Formats: sequence, C-alpha cells, structure tokens
Amino acid sequence: MNLATQDKHLARAAPTVPPRDADPAGQDPGAPVGAGSGDKAGRHRRRYAWIGTAASAVLFLISLGVLYELVSTVTWSELRTAFTAATVEQVSLAILLVCVSYLFLTCYDALALRQLAIRVPYRTTALASFTSYAVSFNLGFPLLTAGTIRYWIYSGQGLSPGRIAALTIVAGFTFWLGMGAVLGLSLLREAEPLTRLTYTSTRFNLGLGLAALAGVLAYLAWVTVKRRSVRVKGWRLELPGLRLSLSQMLVGAGDVCAAAGVLYVLLPPGHGVNFETFLAIYVVAAMLGIASHAPGGLGVFEATILLALSGLPRESVLGALLLFRVCYYLVPFVVALAALGAYEIAKRVRLTPREAPDDDGAEGAPES
Repeated sequence: MNLATQDKHLARAAPTVPPRDADPAGQDPGAPVGAGSGDKAGRHRRRYAWIGTAASAVLFLISLGVLYELVSTVTWSELRTAFTAATVEQVSLAILLVCVSYLFLTCYDALALRQLAIRVPYRTTALASFTSYAVSFNLGFPLLTAGTIRYWIYSGQGLSPGRIAALTIVAGFTFWLGMGAVLGLSLLREAEPLTRLTYTSTRFNLGLGLAALAGVLAYLAWVTVKRRSVRVKGWRLELPGLRLSLSQMLVGAGDVCAAAGVLYVLLPPGHGVNFETFLAIYVVAAMLGIASHAPGGLGVFEATILLALSGLPRESVLGALLLFRVCYYLVPFVVALAALGAYEIAKRVRLTPREAPDDDGAEGAPES
C-alpha cells in the first residue's frame, strides 16, 4: 500500500543529468534548464513538499486520535478473544489470498520491465519485487528499503539506478490504474449500500465513482492517441500504450481485490457486508493510508475500516485487523528476510569457485 510513496521518493533520487546511453526506455536527459528557473522551480517544489508533509502529518494525527477513541472501550481480553476466534479455514484462505496478492505484485515489475524493453529472468523479478514490497510495507522509508533492495538485486542484472527508478515509476502506474478502476466500479455498483456504512449520500458515492472511472478512462485515452512520455528530474520516460496499460489495470485490480479479500475473510461471520461494498471501503482506507505516509497506512487504515464497519462488534473487527496485519505484513516480511539471506548466500557460493583459481595462482607465484 505504499507504492505511491515509493515512486515519489525514487523519482526524487534520480540524477538530474544522467549519463547518455542507448537506453530503450528513452531515459535520455531533457533540455538543460536555466539556473534561475531551476532555483525558482526548486523553491516551489520544496514549498509544496512541506505542505504535503504537513497535511500527511495532520491526517496521521487525526487518525490516531480517532483510532484511540474507537478502541478505548475494547478490553484486552475481548481483543484476545476476537484475535483467536478466527477458524483454521479463515486463516488458510487468508494466507492463500496473501500469496495471490504478492504474486500480482511481482507482475508489477514484470510489466514495467517489458515496457522498458529489459529482459530479466522472472525468478529474479519475483525476488526483487516481493522482497522490496514486503520490506517497505513494514519499515516504510521506501527510498532506503525498497530502493536499496531493488538495486541490490537488479544491479546484478546490469540495470542502472536510472532504469530501476523508471521501473518503479511504471510499476506505480499499475497500482493506481488498478485502484482507480476498482474504486470507480465498486462505488457505482454499491452506491446505495455504502451510504448505510459510510453515512454519505448516494449521489456523492456515484459522483466519486464516476470521477475515479473518468480519470482512468482519460488516462487510457491519453496514452492511446499517441506515444506519451514524462520527464522526471531530467529523465524522459516513455509511458506504456493502451495494450500494456490495460494489462496494468487488470493486474492492479487483481492485487487490490486479493488484498481486500484477506481482510474480508477474517471478518467475523454473519457481518452482512458483501465483498463489493467492502472493496470500496478497503480502497478508500488504503488510499488514506498512503496519503498519511505511515508504513502500511498504520493507524489511518484501521481507523477508516473501524469507522466504516461501526455497526459490527468493534473488538471483532479490531481482531480481524490485527490478524490481517500478521498475515499480510508480518509473515511476508519474515519470508522476505529469509529469501534475501538465501539469495546472498547463494550468490557468494556461486562466486567462490571463480575466485579460487586466482587465489591458488597467487599462492603458487614465486616471491620476488
């Protein structure tokens, strides 16, 4: 759920004047910008960055306050009972959906590499994608966590830092296209049921759904008319065309639906909320979590879900949310750390035989 943050930070990390090379992604430097205009633009960016940071902090603090008020009446015994109330079938299905969601996440990188005309074995793509997302979801600071892990793995395949940054940006488009499509369709189809949960009007839900779908369709039309590109810190990145953008939208939607399904199957039985209605709630909660810049939307995500499902027993929903954190965040995080350790050991084992002849030759050389 922190993909948008990761894209922004990596875009900032891209060099202003990258080296020119035969890059199929079209990442050649743009036209030089005058020093005066560059300083002025830099001041504007810093000003807006402070505004965005302040807004995120305010959203996070408000959410923590709301969350505290919501859970203050829940006792530890009630929470422990709700946490352990999930059946084996619920947990097994949740773990299966976690695997499906992270499988879709590996497709984010695969589609981005295809757009950039870079060939990387899928096992490497899956390792880099899964571990970078699993670690950054838990630790935050995507520039230091996900960016470092991706560079660690992809640099062994000959990818430059600029290409890795471009890959991350294209992967971010996959996320937002999927989120926009799912949000728009679920709001349009479940506008009336959502009014009873979110205390909004049907007209508002329909308007928000139409706006989300209109944004997705406008983007698809924009990249269909002609080949489009964006410039980020002097790098030119060509955007995917219609065919690949549709693939991105489907992959992103599949990821969102699977992730929402993890929490949905962990909710207490008999809650009476259909999946499509819950999907719209989940997407809004995830977007607010992203806007807060908290790792995994911690606090903001929970507060939004608890408010939307206020008609259900609070301790049961909170127990489901805690179990969701364990299944979707903690377990993949542990697996990712183990996979990274195994990758490093395997890499060193592969390098050892190559280094052995040089060492033997050095030992056998006559002393001068």
